[in-house]
Amino acid sequence: MRRFLLALPFALLPLAMTHAADEHDHDHEHGSLEAHEHGVARLNAALDGQTLELELESPAMNLVGFEHEASTAADKKKVTDARAKLEQSTVLFSLPQAAGCLETAQELESPLFGDAPEHAHASDESKHQHSEIHASYEFTCSSPAALKTLDLTQLFKTFPATQKIQVQLIGPSGQQGVDVTPKAATLKF
Repeated sequence: MRRFLLALPFALLPLAMTHAADEHDHDHEHGSLEAHEHGVARLNAALDGQTLELELESPAMNLVGFEHEASTAADKKKVTDARAKLEQSTVLFSLPQAAGCLETAQELESPLFGDAPEHAHASDESKHQHSEIHASYEFTCSSPAALKTLDLTQLFKTFPATQKIQVQLIGPSGQQGVDVTPKAATLKF
């Protein structure tokens, strides 16, 4: 179970988002207000004092190319490779070096990683599995005032099936919601 302080602020921060669905998108409710949409990930970011918390939620399709249980050697390798890339938080999330941010905690969860399944569709579980991958990171920043931006360019390059990231950001300037794309991948705190 995640112990991040992000849950309460973001649960109270309603953000109306429109989703442009194409023929490959599958929007399904997952017991929350947010829909599962291929190509779209969600990022919650909160800077509180010297603590920066990042919580990435993405359909597995964006990160490994499928959502079913990995049964072949090739699929198992894709899952292992994606997990290894997610463990490299300082590569995925480019933080200003002057901020002196060091990762102090990390948690990766997904049914693909052997965690308990998130949900199952009663009638057609084998046809419509919609696995998600959750990655939570905590950093301690020695100079948080220097933390002016968060660059997600490398995250998009690492996982090119991710076309958009819906960001909810809480920082010294307040809270904001913004959609980030590969062409506009830098956030300002």
